[in-house]
Amino acid sequence: MTKKTIPEFLEYAAEAVVVGAGHAGCEAALALARTGINTALLTLNLDSIAFLPCNPSIGGTAKGHLVREIDALGGEMGIVADKTALQIRMLNVGKGAAVQSLRAQSDKNAYHREMKRVLENTKNLRIIQAEASEILVENGKCAGVKTTYGGIITCKAVVLCTGVYLNGETITGHVIAKSGPNGFAPANHLTESLVKLGFNVRRFKTGTPARIDGRTIDYSKCEIQNGDTDIYPFSFMHDTPPENKLPCYLTYTNLTTHQIIMQNLDRSPLYDGTILSTGPRYCPSIETKVVRFKDKERHQIFIEPEGADTLEMYVQGMSTSMPHDVQRQMYASVAGLENADIVRYGYAIEYDCIDTLDVLPTLEFKKVEGVYTAGQINGTSGYEEAAAQGLMAGLNASLKLRGLPPFTLRRDEAYIGVLIDDLVTKGTDEPYRMMTSRAEHRICLRQDNADFRLTEKGLEVGLVTKERYEKYLQRKAKYEELLSALQTKVPQKDAAPFLEIYGYAAPSGSVSYADMIKRSIPLKDIMTQYGVFSEYKKDILETAEITVKYEGYLKQGLELIERAKRLEDKLLPPDVDYSEIKGLRLEAQEKLNRVRPFNLGQAGRISGVNPADVSVLMVWLATRNN
Repeated sequence: MTKKTIPEFLEYAAEAVVVGAGHAGCEAALALARTGINTALLTLNLDSIAFLPCNPSIGGTAKGHLVREIDALGGEMGIVADKTALQIRMLNVGKGAAVQSLRAQSDKNAYHREMKRVLENTKNLRIIQAEASEILVENGKCAGVKTTYGGIITCKAVVLCTGVYLNGETITGHVIAKSGPNGFAPANHLTESLVKLGFNVRRFKTGTPARIDGRTIDYSKCEIQNGDTDIYPFSFMHDTPPENKLPCYLTYTNLTTHQIIMQNLDRSPLYDGTILSTGPRYCPSIETKVVRFKDKERHQIFIEPEGADTLEMYVQGMSTSMPHDVQRQMYASVAGLENADIVRYGYAIEYDCIDTLDVLPTLEFKKVEGVYTAGQINGTSGYEEAAAQGLMAGLNASLKLRGLPPFTLRRDEAYIGVLIDDLVTKGTDEPYRMMTSRAEHRICLRQDNADFRLTEKGLEVGLVTKERYEKYLQRKAKYEELLSALQTKVPQKDAAPFLEIYGYAAPSGSVSYADMIKRSIPLKDIMTQYGVFSEYKKDILETAEITVKYEGYLKQGLELIERAKRLEDKLLPPDVDYSEIKGLRLEAQEKLNRVRPFNLGQAGRISGVNPADVSVLMVWLATRNN
């Protein structure tokens, strides 16, 4: 039977098209539409908009920082996360302020519905259920998107946010299915177009655990994990934290669990040669954890609700692609899950993604003007990393269409800056996950001060609303007011007994509240002792206390930032041929020509470029400018 040609037709004339409506696509579409760009959002299925296919949670270590930065810039993730949270907690409270992160257990269906409602009610935005099959290009510039049904959507910019759907295949045991996550259809046609455009495409892998019937869990054998109450929300637009509606639970694997896994490794797709793609290092399957950490007798397993309207529970920490019969044995060996019914089995999923060394810091493709990429197509993992990239890609596409300069963030300005700089400068050979250890200036990039760092920038590029900016000004004013009030002196006779409680000798004179904080006396204890500052909100008190307590470290951090900025300010010509610069090693020439760094700072972060190469570039720049 002869294959019939699908007739083409003009479906819609837009200024920008976003392909994919996951967390990257939602933020990209909103950034474009809210800045006045006529935008079309293509999704394979409207029921998968802002879907949480793996862990139904938002935030976590370093990821909570990203959510607050997205919010400070005018994004939507934090607002929706607050509205649909089942519980919220602060992680790493026993550690320093720089690594403390918010994490919310989200209601999977409610999150999807709320984000879909926001998108549907956004001016300048049209949602279309269709599969993109080709990116249309004219004279090296984006001209439109073609769907599998022949529809043409004309545009001058496209943001590709395809998630794990490109040629997606789910793998469980020896069963391989053409599928996106959670049984959604994959996108089988776009990769060929991307290769023709010049993208370097490779395969990555991720996975998910089983979901179990909550009625069949013995919670008495698990440790309850309640949410926090004395906490602030993700969004700076909200004054109070979400209500804690449902608890999570903690249990552990054991030697029996590990024996079941080891005895069945020959049936694991990860170890029998079925899966050859690269998986996430920092969120491995339970098989990988047992093999890699043979000395560990147990691994943490969190039992978490999928939503308020379902009995499904997510088994965090037991991601697997083992066959179904092995999964039943594994889960049944865990305390509390002996009689648990599996309602959805775990699986691995492989998908196509690109090499981000082909992408500019604006997330625009180097070879075709107007084509941007964001999210898991860029080799990252996680909803928060995707949303951050989507916002930045959407903003930069909008700025380009409006004839305005691009918007990028430095590593010292935001975790978003670290994320994107890592991707476009170093690239990634495995699914990239944001961690606080990746940020060299993390003492200055705390989640509590995200709005102080970024909201004015969001206003400048047109995404921060007047309402949001007013909220920021009010918070900033209260913060500065409190910093001033902390300089208030307490008389010697009133300060001495209090300081002695904490092991300090009686002072010779009066002592300010700030001086007490610098002595590591908690602000809450000062408030109780002297009956002060009760009129200030939790978030204001925390930011002010951190500012005072870590004043010395913050000063050092700012000095390091200023030193690094000197290299960032030394711009490199975009058209230079590094192979012609004498003194550069061959590897450095090749890497510099591939990445084409914007400045000396970025050049020095490229893998294969060493300090000696940077010195050569500095000399070359100096002689070139004379």
